[in-house]
Amino acid sequence: MSTHTEHAIFHPKAARMDLPGIRRVSLDQPFHWLRDGAKDMVRAWPLSLFYGIVFAILGYALVHSAWDKPHLAMALTSGFLFVAPVLATVFYCVSHRLEHHHKLPSLFVPLLSWRANPSSLGLYTVMLVFVLISWERMTAILVAMFLSGSGISLGELLTLSAVQQHPDFFLAYLAFGGILALTMFSVSVVSLPMMLHRKVDFATALVTSFMATRLNIPVMLLWAALLAGLIGVGMATDFIAMALIFPWLGHASWHAYRELVERE
Repeated sequence: MSTHTEHAIFHPKAARMDLPGIRRVSLDQPFHWLRDGAKDMVRAWPLSLFYGIVFAILGYALVHSAWDKPHLAMALTSGFLFVAPVLATVFYCVSHRLEHHHKLPSLFVPLLSWRANPSSLGLYTVMLVFVLISWERMTAILVAMFLSGSGISLGELLTLSAVQQHPDFFLAYLAFGGILALTMFSVSVVSLPMMLHRKVDFATALVTSFMATRLNIPVMLLWAALLAGLIGVGMATDFIAMALIFPWLGHASWHAYRELVERE
């Protein structure tokens, strides 16, 4: 059980927005979220494992379908981090039920959790599509500028020798990708579970998420590093480990939201 009652609550102000209180949490909280997420995954293992396998297969298929097109494969690989919070809504639904000691939903019910707030989630999806298209174009531009004519494949690109031969490309890729990833993380880490849990509008959810990140910068940087690192492990195993890692992080993200945002 999270120790949210021990943390101070701040009430941010924003014009024409009724924002909930936000907690300032301690640096060790991300590890508590991972612990609570693991507990939820064990309690709901049939659902968690099923969706974990489905999303792992989906990720594998997306990345490997573009393996011979480096810019597209790289965009899809990094884009998986942007899409992950949306896919994780099924785990938010399950953790919400576990929190209130409700019976686990049937197999496909979590896929319908978007119906709790369709307009806000729809706007988030539109924003995400725009971000993914923009990132794919940016990746194509970087590949054309720095790797044009090299004939390098994605497999060759993901080697130490490639990093040594094309340091300018990797620095530019990491710079642009890092800024975009941190921006998306700051507006997504709380907003999606919040939109599923409360009838809030799209803007209020994004601002709340940004405020929660801003108030807990060291904690959220650690949380982002843990998420990216574990997802990286899942990808490095050809998405095999992702079947367990993805549901684990999905359940843990629900607990992060419940800890960071004041309860109604």
